[in-house]
Amino acid sequence: MLSQKTIDIVKTTAPVIAEAGPMVTQHFYQRMFSHNPELKDVFNMSHQKNGANNGPSSQQEALFNAICAYANNIENLAVLLPAVEKIAHKHTSFMITAEQYNIVGSHLIATIDELLAPGQDVLDAWAEAYGLLANIFINREEEIYQENANKVGGWRGTREFVVTNKQQDSEFITSFTFKPTDGGKVASYKPGQYLGIYLNADELENQEIRQYSLSSAPQDDQYRISVKRESHGKVSNYLHNNINIGDKVMLAAPAGDFFLDVEANTPVTLLSAGVGLTPTLSMLESLTEHQAPVNWLHATENGAHHAYKKQVKALAQQHNHIQDITWYNAPLDSDLPAEDYDYQGLMDLSTIAAQLTDENMHFYFCGPVAFMQYIAKQLLALGVSEDRIHYECFGPHKVL
Repeated sequence: MLSQKTIDIVKTTAPVIAEAGPMVTQHFYQRMFSHNPELKDVFNMSHQKNGANNGPSSQQEALFNAICAYANNIENLAVLLPAVEKIAHKHTSFMITAEQYNIVGSHLIATIDELLAPGQDVLDAWAEAYGLLANIFINREEEIYQENANKVGGWRGTREFVVTNKQQDSEFITSFTFKPTDGGKVASYKPGQYLGIYLNADELENQEIRQYSLSSAPQDDQYRISVKRESHGKVSNYLHNNINIGDKVMLAAPAGDFFLDVEANTPVTLLSAGVGLTPTLSMLESLTEHQAPVNWLHATENGAHHAYKKQVKALAQQHNHIQDITWYNAPLDSDLPAEDYDYQGLMDLSTIAAQLTDENMHFYFCGPVAFMQYIAKQLLALGVSEDRIHYECFGPHKVL
């Protein structure tokens, strides 16, 4: 436990650090990568460069938000537990170690000293506070590492897999199927979780680690991810252009705090936009024997962007409890209403409100942040309680 003196100092000095905000995080990352360049193989360096108008990048913003949240809730850490769970899962896919927490802590305290010169009492208080938070993460992540290693087909660290199938599912989305080269089974996962992929190649300046949602129901011998080609995405373009059947990759065990968690008699609605369908597709394939209604609601630009259209329609035709409804924002001339899509424009839940009124129904959604905020607002307006709303949001954003 933190001493009252430490709590008082952190609470008193937190506004000063918050005001310095972007300056602190930018200096921290520059300092850390200068002294410990090996961490460039762990952090997403693209996220270090994507700040607008020389502002903080999404990764830097995430760190700043985490520091502020911790300081503001230092006397009520239970409030932070959902965020801790999300970050801890992400860290295990990066194989973060206790030693790396020490490195980050030393550079954080040095940054505060170099920029703000607050005095030794303040530095000691923040070091103590950081140490407590680091231990919370280290202990939770160790639990996740052990859980993954102890599963049937599980492992710790990375494991070598081979690409057994590469399939283009739309103009921009391609799916990759992986099987372990050791011929063994793979660890099961909860529909909605993601897989960590490690890439080392001459075309890449650093090792690149990414997380991609698993896009199929769990199987005991293989994994599938579906990746959207982003116009400036270093890794997504590398996967699309360079990774083919027979190539080998290193994978971390599945992780993630967003997953399907309902009883067999609970009605479910899955909502997605664009490549946000990857985790909800895994959920849909896992709900084929569900004993309650399942709504699949998907929005995309047009038929060229529409991935897994035939597969989802086939599932809906084979299973009477599944209903498939699609919105195209800007249909092509070749896209046929009532055949390729049901509604034009943005996903408007008022058009199907009668199907969403069951007070026991749970809602899972994923997609661009603006889409999820739009959907959350509609669900709340329909009277859906927050405890029945579940979503995956990558980056320093909040939907609810």
